[in-house]
Amino acid sequence: MASSQSGPKGILPRRDYSQAIKEARFSSLRKDPRVRVRSEHELEAMKSHLDELYADTDAVTSFVDAGGQVFDCIPINEQPSLREGGGTPATPPSLAEAIGLAEDEPVSPVEASEPDLDRFGNPMKCPAGFVPVRRVTLEEMARFETLAEFFSKTGAKPLSPPSAPAANSSLNHRYAYAHQTLDNLGGHSFLNVRAPSVTGDQIFSLCQHWYSAGAGAAHQTVEVGWQVYPAKYGHSQPVLFIYWTADNYGPSGAYNLDKAGFVQTNSDWTIGGTLSPVGSGGGQQYEIEIAFYLNGGNWWLYLGGLSAQHAVGYYPASLFNGGAMASNATKALFGGETVCGAAGPWPEMGSGAFSGAIYPHAAWQRAVFVMPKSGGAQWASLTGQSPSPGCYDQFIGSYTAPWNITLFYGGPGGGNC
Repeated sequence: MASSQSGPKGILPRRDYSQAIKEARFSSLRKDPRVRVRSEHELEAMKSHLDELYADTDAVTSFVDAGGQVFDCIPINEQPSLREGGGTPATPPSLAEAIGLAEDEPVSPVEASEPDLDRFGNPMKCPAGFVPVRRVTLEEMARFETLAEFFSKTGAKPLSPPSAPAANSSLNHRYAYAHQTLDNLGGHSFLNVRAPSVTGDQIFSLCQHWYSAGAGAAHQTVEVGWQVYPAKYGHSQPVLFIYWTADNYGPSGAYNLDKAGFVQTNSDWTIGGTLSPVGSGGGQQYEIEIAFYLNGGNWWLYLGGLSAQHAVGYYPASLFNGGAMASNATKALFGGETVCGAAGPWPEMGSGAFSGAIYPHAAWQRAVFVMPKSGGAQWASLTGQSPSPGCYDQFIGSYTAPWNITLFYGGPGGGNC
């Protein structure tokens, strides 16, 4: 176990933070109007999870990102997924080599790089052999009613007025996306990074890749993209997120490194960290290159390029317990998703502009390709879906390089979704 020789400046040391969790009391937390945790029993379940998540490890150093999230640098083999699974991390393959692309591709314009030092003067990069793990706080978890709700992708339920019927706390997902049905080992695109407005009882707005297989309770996915989710991250800036489920969004999966699942191998990216800069209006735009690739029994995530050095980590296929995603996905999906209370209004998606505004006003995913199970890569043959055209829509275009197959998507949201 690594030990911290000197505490990070301006940040509560990891061990002190773990002690503060143990001392936290339900009565004190309930004084915060954002707190939704249902009972003292649920709070104790949250505390137990954090105790297990941080057991037998310490941070060599820590830093704060632009959104105020604390990241602890811990030894690679002490991250939750390797402590539970044992062994050492797998060696990343080169996706570029597997599909016949040159290795010396350009780096994505939006890197996870921050200034060299955080606002307290701490280095914002982990030393060799360590990875940055976002510090999940009890205050964050307590903004959800239960531990299960915290892990779910549904989102925290908005607080309803005392006289409102229970139906007012139900949640709704809205989409604008494109998909291709084929046995596949993953896919790729460049995602335009935006900061849609998410306020009040609105829950989140995101842009992502989904790779899925199975049906009903056996539906399984791996997901990645950016997300504005104030109730979770405590701010309204886009963050890099990942998610997985082995049981149709039941108790199996979780975001980021919030529990064992994803194995991070690359310290250059902060999963759950703020992405910047961000495109706005018709001005300068920014994007991030993302790919998932099933190889050697692992769903590898690539950011900023497709060579082995751009592999960030992986979901072991064993997480899917012999289900469909253990061998391949059957559908690849690209686009946006929002969640809000039943009463609305729903938040913006993408840039807040409909897809017809095109570049640079509408948000996009460009250079979309998929990797068939048979091998290689091919430009995606996408079918668009706009289930809520009054609020969000999508448009698929075929252009010359570097746009190639491009999905424009998004919209202003509102009450007619």
